[in-house]
Amino acid sequence: MNEPALKAAHPHNAARHPQPQRVSPAQALVWLKAGWGYFIGNPGIWIAISVIFIVMLFVLGLVPLLGWAVVLIGFPVMVAGMVLGCHAQARGEPLRIEHLFAGLKVHAGNLALVGVFYLLGGLIAGFVSVIIVGGAALTGYIIEALAGLGLGLVSGVVLGSVAFSVLWVLLITALWFAAPLVVLRDTPPLDAMKLSLSACFGNFGAFVVLGVLIYVLIWVAMVPAGLGVLVLVPVLAGTVYSSYQDVFGEVPALPEAPAVTPPAEGTE
Repeated sequence: MNEPALKAAHPHNAARHPQPQRVSPAQALVWLKAGWGYFIGNPGIWIAISVIFIVMLFVLGLVPLLGWAVVLIGFPVMVAGMVLGCHAQARGEPLRIEHLFAGLKVHAGNLALVGVFYLLGGLIAGFVSVIIVGGAALTGYIIEALAGLGLGLVSGVVLGSVAFSVLWVLLITALWFAAPLVVLRDTPPLDAMKLSLSACFGNFGAFVVLGVLIYVLIWVAMVPAGLGVLVLVPVLAGTVYSSYQDVFGEVPALPEAPAVTPPAEGTE
């Protein structure tokens, strides 16, 4: 396929990256409602997808030494698959269990790179928190000797926890739109994470509301022996897809400009 044909097939690649739109904080409720709508559209398949998703994460996490790294790298791939499942439902196509693995067929390498960046970000967050805890403990020891070591250690743990939490929130915001941008817009991994970070902070109010609601829903999902997670996973997948559509939307193919025939010699 020649270059013009590729640009026609992926018009978003031909010009620039998609630009996030501003939405009101109330849209967080709309996104969650849409996520619930995707779930009740085919609850049986979604619960099966949730079970496979959770079991796979658990099994991968059991891999000695590198299990947690494999989980973080593979997470965006499976999220992308669920996003593609929502995309199929939105287009009136049937949802299938195989959608969970669709990310392996569409930009698997780029999705894995998103996971690698996620892993590196997590390692950096952990390293920074350890440095803060160690630095605070050492400072307390030097300044207040043994009497102040306990206070220095406690304050270091608090500061380290705060730093880790802030950095982890930044990672989550960078990951939120990354998978949809990669699989639906062919956006390069690092650019997708930068765009996601920009979109989340550009809609700070909406994502604060969404974060609080998700926090509450997580606790609610844990009440019935954790079985609510089987519903929460697809609802969150639908929420990611709905928020992506709202903030980025779909770019229609632009009509090609008509060819201009140069005038013949001697004519005006």
